[in-house]
Amino acid sequence: MTTRSLESLLRDSKSVTALLYNQQVGANVYPGVPPEYTNWRDEQEAWQKTAVLYNQSYHMDDLLVEGPDAVKLLSYLAYNSFKGFEVGKAKQFAPVSHDGYIIGDVILFYLGENKLELVGRRPALNWVRFHAETGKYNVRLDLDERTATRKDPSRRRSFRFQIQGPNAMKVIEKVLGGPAPDVKFFNMARVKIAGKEIWALRHGMAGQPGLEVFGPWDDGETVRQALIEAGKEFGMKLVGGRAYSSNTVESGWIPSPLPAVYTGEKMKPYREWLTTDMYEARASIGGSFYSDNIEDYYLSPWDIGYGAFVKFDHDFAGREALEKMAGKNHRKKVTIALDDDDVRRVVGSMFQESNRFKYMDFPSAVYAMHPYDRVLVNGKPAGISTWVAYTANVGKFLTLAILDPEHATPGTKVSLVWGEANGGSAKPTVERHVQTEIKGVVAPVPYVKEVREHYAEGSWRAHAAAR
Repeated sequence: MTTRSLESLLRDSKSVTALLYNQQVGANVYPGVPPEYTNWRDEQEAWQKTAVLYNQSYHMDDLLVEGPDAVKLLSYLAYNSFKGFEVGKAKQFAPVSHDGYIIGDVILFYLGENKLELVGRRPALNWVRFHAETGKYNVRLDLDERTATRKDPSRRRSFRFQIQGPNAMKVIEKVLGGPAPDVKFFNMARVKIAGKEIWALRHGMAGQPGLEVFGPWDDGETVRQALIEAGKEFGMKLVGGRAYSSNTVESGWIPSPLPAVYTGEKMKPYREWLTTDMYEARASIGGSFYSDNIEDYYLSPWDIGYGAFVKFDHDFAGREALEKMAGKNHRKKVTIALDDDDVRRVVGSMFQESNRFKYMDFPSAVYAMHPYDRVLVNGKPAGISTWVAYTANVGKFLTLAILDPEHATPGTKVSLVWGEANGGSAKPTVERHVQTEIKGVVAPVPYVKEVREHYAEGSWRAHAAAR
């Protein structure tokens, strides 16, 4: 049977929004690791108090791009500058559509001469694959799919671990038998762990220093066991899937912008290339925000806090659109701290026989791949929330939100509209419920004190929940 294109699917759908709003897919999953190694509360607190080991080997796609035109291709699809980008460095890669809206957000690693690797969710990788296949680029691609979609889930090209937290560097120094590599943020070095030579990226998650290490799949378990043994002395905990997805509300990274590919005449060839078995056709949106215009879900680089990355020192896809956006008054990314009593009211409705509010799962209250909730000020629209989660580190539910600038000042009182309209959508993760409002107050992003103190260095960049 011939696979249909995304363009064909959209053409036959009465509404793009309705199609995605009623998809039978819930939130992003984290295969390969248990939901909890101990309990998610202790695992959350460990990334702020001791150290944690994240196993990222299973839930992200990897795309290897090799060949004489590898940098040329990737530079054309990136609005951030490639000046000074060389072997041993990593950078943000969050390409935009021809209309200037985010398609995806991944990390780009420069591994060797004409050899680069993209790691994260699929939309950005698909955009690269399309241009490599349809453009005049001398490149070779090797896609290593996340475990949930691969034919052989037991084996991948690489393992990937992160060691984070106040004691992370002590763990690293012990496992290395000497000082940690002296590299700047988002720079890499080659290290040896348990006799295995691997890459180490200077990284940070939830505002704490650490490393991301990766190497050949067959070396993964040896390296993991060595890290676990070294971490025992320093209170290091393994982090399961439940705690992992909640980290982003502390770090301030917006994990899941909807890929801006569903409209625009210039994007039509791409929609004809995408098929109905790909991410973009199966993506779900959910939450109290609903618009018949799917473009109302699109986010710009400024919306997600990447405005400073935009550099007009090279030609790139979407440049003309971003040049027009650059001088405008942009929405701002903030944290919203939800009112404890209102949250108790919502959770307490579970003990009623009827008129329950939408269930708030702990720690991440996310029930679609792309959550969008309305935020109000005095009953009027003020922006959207894109992630809701509880963190034991502050004992509160927090949301990451994108607000109109006049409402983004810390201390501003807002309301989060919780639950979907008309009792809910057709998503299996959504029970019938009553919509309600939860009071909140605008706060800085990142929210956690330890994160804000590291903000200038850039170590707030978590890549946590949706990498």
